[in-house]
Amino acid sequence: MSMRGPGAGKGGFRAVDEDAQRRANAAAPRIPELGRRVAALFRPYRGRLAVTCALVVVGAAVGVIPPLLVERIFDDALFPLDGSPPRLDLLAVLVGSMIGLFVAGAGIGIGQTWLTSTVGNRVTGDLRIRMFDHLQAMDLGFFTRTKTGVIQSRLQNDVGGVSGVLTNTVTSILGNTVTVVSALVAMLLIDWRLTLIAVVMMPILIVVQRRVGQVRARIAGQTQESLSELSAITQETLSVSGILLSKSFNRQRAESDRYAAENRTQIGLQVRQAMSGQGFFAVVQVIMSSVPAVIYLVAGFFISGDAAPITAGAVVAFTTVQARLLMPLMGLMRVALDLQTSRALFARIFEYLDLTPAIADAPRAVPVSAAPGPVGRIEFRDVSFRYPDAGAESPATLDGVTFIAEPGQHIAFVGPSGAGKTTILYLAPRLYEPTAGAVLFAGADVRTLAHASIIDDIGIVSQETYLFHASIRDNLRYARPDATDAEIEAACVAANIHHVISGFEDGYDTTVGERGYRLSGGEKQRIAIARVLLKDPPILLLDEATSALDTVSERVVQEAIDAASRGRTTLSIAHRLSTVVGADVIHVVDGGRIVESGTHVELLGRGGLYATLAAQQLAAGRIDGLG
Repeated sequence: MSMRGPGAGKGGFRAVDEDAQRRANAAAPRIPELGRRVAALFRPYRGRLAVTCALVVVGAAVGVIPPLLVERIFDDALFPLDGSPPRLDLLAVLVGSMIGLFVAGAGIGIGQTWLTSTVGNRVTGDLRIRMFDHLQAMDLGFFTRTKTGVIQSRLQNDVGGVSGVLTNTVTSILGNTVTVVSALVAMLLIDWRLTLIAVVMMPILIVVQRRVGQVRARIAGQTQESLSELSAITQETLSVSGILLSKSFNRQRAESDRYAAENRTQIGLQVRQAMSGQGFFAVVQVIMSSVPAVIYLVAGFFISGDAAPITAGAVVAFTTVQARLLMPLMGLMRVALDLQTSRALFARIFEYLDLTPAIADAPRAVPVSAAPGPVGRIEFRDVSFRYPDAGAESPATLDGVTFIAEPGQHIAFVGPSGAGKTTILYLAPRLYEPTAGAVLFAGADVRTLAHASIIDDIGIVSQETYLFHASIRDNLRYARPDATDAEIEAACVAANIHHVISGFEDGYDTTVGERGYRLSGGEKQRIAIARVLLKDPPILLLDEATSALDTVSERVVQEAIDAASRGRTTLSIAHRLSTVVGADVIHVVDGGRIVESGTHVELLGRGGLYATLAAQQLAAGRIDGLG
């Protein structure tokens, strides 16, 4: 097997180093027009947003009117400026109006909260589905060089991290802005001199806020990188395979220490993120809270001096309005910080959304049914392949590979590990793209065919069978969701596994456990073969399907494979040569090139690499039937 991408050999260590370096730098990727692209997420909900914005404006306006009524209550109803007795009728009207405004504001707030929550969570859900769909479309090479935990973190932690921003930002900005503007207008109407005093510090606060936001954005990037690493550690160590590995080498304590170290990093970053800006907001709160005291002092000078007089009602109304200015102003500043922080998260999300799959359908791709040749014919024409991230100095994985598989033929590939056999197998259905040369499927270059139609005609049985944590029936129906129970049982009979499944207490409803760990290797392989038979493709790709099995299981599985291969074009990779002695053509692969081709008997007679491999396996007593 020649999977020399990242994660194999030295590439695995290089990937770790790159992760460490990226986390150390923690600089969010630069995404052009990020703000416009975030705004575009709300486009499908323009109508609801318009209603929301209207409610926000009305709610903010309603919230500013009561302080203006306070001035009328003091100066016209309780303590009329003309010295007349209190006007209880006017007082009742003004008080009733204030209560009515409070009730209206509460109702508007409920409607606004429902709309913002609905729109924000739907936008978040759309973004999550969009990223999941995009990741599904990525080529196989992307997943061989990226940790599963890191991908999961982008999908869950990063999208979840912007959920609050998507839910509250628009209404918070609009609502607080309207409240601040209307409050400033009301303050100007009451007394412009006091207004100047109240807002003199705002420009300085805005400048400081921007600096704080930059710091928080950097911390947010580091936090998400740490979360990605935590997710990767969890995925790697708490899977069944990871637990077996750690227990086999008695490394549970080391894994716990590794998780604890990253957890300490995460805690520190979370604390830094929570505390960044707290001093700034404390200063803002002190300044804004102190303004009323300063207003009282200045009002005293106005009353006792030669300046234009000011009434008690005006002072009370002004300080009431100014007190209402504190919360929306703080809210605006917090939203501004959240937006700067979320830029790092949005940049990470759009970085993934901007990834271009290495394999995509051509604009005028046609289905396999429109190809000129017979379905089941596969041809490699001088195919070379190098993994995208392989160093320029490293040799190509494949170099000038040429062969033809006619419909119904069994073509086998043998050779030492790392020779390029698996790469050949994955190039056939265009899971990888050749660096040079051409792969033809039914007489047409695979790059001119719709990829989905190629996959529909191919069944793959790999060495490592993957089963979902579900019932046997559900795992089988993954190949054909509309398959009947009778069709499922027929496929299992053909795969020589029906009698085993019938012996289980729950039969086909037996849950197989994560990755099928409740089943033996031979049972999993035969279920995988049954799944392929249920799909009923004209082509089979067998990637060392029996190499991990014991001799008895191998024979049982090989019988199922032989039955499944009848009438189908079969490309197989064999570690044990006895499994391919009956192949129509055996290609011997070494160093990325086909060095020998022929039948089993022909290759033995030539005394080349195949004969050497056969002699080694025969001497080791590992195979029979090579005489």
